[in-house]
Amino acid sequence: MRIEAAEMKLITLPLRFRFETSFGVQTERHIIVLTLYGEGLEGYAETVMEHTPHYREETIAGAWALLEELLIPQVLGKDIANPEALWAHIRNFRGNKMTKAALEMAFWDLWCKSLGQPLWKVLGGVREEIPVGISLGIEPSIEATVEKVGKGLEQGYKRIKLKIKPGWDVKMLMAVREAYPDANLTVDANSAYTLNHVATFKAMDAAGLDYIEQPLAFDDILDHAKLQAAISTSICLDESITSPEDARKALEIGAGRVINLKPARVGGILASRKIHDITESYGLPVWMGGMLEAGIGRAANIHVATLPMFVKPGDTSSASRYWEEDIIEEALEASGGMMAVPQAPGLGVTPKREFIDRLALKSAYVASS
Repeated sequence: MRIEAAEMKLITLPLRFRFETSFGVQTERHIIVLTLYGEGLEGYAETVMEHTPHYREETIAGAWALLEELLIPQVLGKDIANPEALWAHIRNFRGNKMTKAALEMAFWDLWCKSLGQPLWKVLGGVREEIPVGISLGIEPSIEATVEKVGKGLEQGYKRIKLKIKPGWDVKMLMAVREAYPDANLTVDANSAYTLNHVATFKAMDAAGLDYIEQPLAFDDILDHAKLQAAISTSICLDESITSPEDARKALEIGAGRVINLKPARVGGILASRKIHDITESYGLPVWMGGMLEAGIGRAANIHVATLPMFVKPGDTSSASRYWEEDIIEEALEASGGMMAVPQAPGLGVTPKREFIDRLALKSAYVASS
């Protein structure tokens, strides 16, 4: 594939609801929509970082500059055989994995379209629909939380994830468990706790959770291993895993028993497949996380989640839960807790160009000479 040009558009997409986590409150998403052009085809991607570095270190401003000034010029005009070859042009630049992942996603879409195959088949996926759950933010009251959990279960979602923070954890969880004794429940702490909270996590063991996600520091695995040894509930690692090497080391020392795999966080789809294979060698599961993606990123996540070890419900729930209008033509909607995998070549989705143009705060177009 020869990459002939690239286009970026920065958009703001309002959420349908107020989403609160231990990081703070979010009411909209800021997204760079990236298009690569080559040989009469178009490959699409979207970014996941925000204006501020709360989740990981990257920001929208940094990603825009890096893509426009460095990463895209590295691949323009080049004949690139496959996604592995793409990395030969950008691997020497350190960090910035979410930004690199966007470039790689767009190339995967472009390349799979040139093969006439959907991404999931090229990756070696094994299913044409995937189980999905929902993630609920911190609500104003326990009663509101119980009500939202009930609605999610009524809609058929196969797992309910609840955001927690110190002071909003055990009491709320026990109320939800009492109301729904058979529900598949998990929690996500987004690094809000320390080892000083071991007693809190021991109390959570009584809630019958499938796992506790990223309870400790975003860049830690050692303390997670200590916590895992002290509690019976499985720990799921999220922010701590940014590469296949991180995954191997974490599983080797017993820092957790589950990995939340977000392709953008680990550097893209190739790295995701490697992490999947590492977890498979340990006989441990992964599941597909979410970064409040719009349709392009959501579609990419759905394709990756067809790999064999994605046995737990992921965060790729119906797009209509998040957006009044998505940025793609296709409707990514779950039914009975299952999400169908797009079957058209590449990511299998089509951007709404006019809608994206109306939302665009700025744009850039770069072509090879």
